[in-house]
Amino acid sequence: MAKTVFITGATSGFGKGCAERFAKGGWRLILVGRRADRLKNIQKELEKKTGVLALELDVRNRQKVLSVIDSLPAEYSKIDLLVNNAGLALGLKPADAANLDDWDTMIDTNIKGLVYCTRAVLPGMVERNHGQIINIGSIAGNWPYPGGNVYGATKAFVQQFSRNLRADLLGKKIRVTNIEPGIAETEFSLVRFGGDKECAGKVYEGTKALSAGDIADIVWWIANTPEHVNINQIEVMPTFQAWGPLAIYRE
Repeated sequence: MAKTVFITGATSGFGKGCAERFAKGGWRLILVGRRADRLKNIQKELEKKTGVLALELDVRNRQKVLSVIDSLPAEYSKIDLLVNNAGLALGLKPADAANLDDWDTMIDTNIKGLVYCTRAVLPGMVERNHGQIINIGSIAGNWPYPGGNVYGATKAFVQQFSRNLRADLLGKKIRVTNIEPGIAETEFSLVRFGGDKECAGKVYEGTKALSAGDIADIVWWIANTPEHVNINQIEVMPTFQAWGPLAIYRE
């Protein structure tokens, strides 16, 4: 029987890449996102390869998340893998000048949306004593940078939440992984800079960033390791990215 994967933020970037990779592998797909037109197009493209259930969903809406997962059709209700991918960064201003609405959006999406989806899916996995959760974090959860303030803090939450899930699930056949990508050329920077293509393009100018496909391949590999193997955490950067020197302010 084909396995079922539930992917949030499936309309672009890592989420879309994962949808394409798992469709290729024959898994049934539950794809959720806010942009209904994109979801419909992705569904049409991928349902030629596998079963696809596409659902318009804003993961920030707690009641809708619970309702959608509770009312899944029988053939999609036994979720083998949850990929918590939905997330975003907004702005790069320092904390004293940052937009509070942007902070709220990042907290509501990157933290609350992730925990809502996890809490809705997890009881079924526990009941079946089978399942896997892969959270998409960021190197920003480990390494601070100017303007990263709340975005980095939300990804640090993802790291610690993933670890605590592992502690809660000890003795059960449910695996949890946190993947922490570095710079990746997706719509991430376009969103961060409010749709400014010029600013977004400069982020990737003159270098070779990770791609959505790179991360999708990693997710696929983790999902297909033996059940007794748990990959706790993976930090991945392109070859042309590394840690910078510690900042020193000089008067």
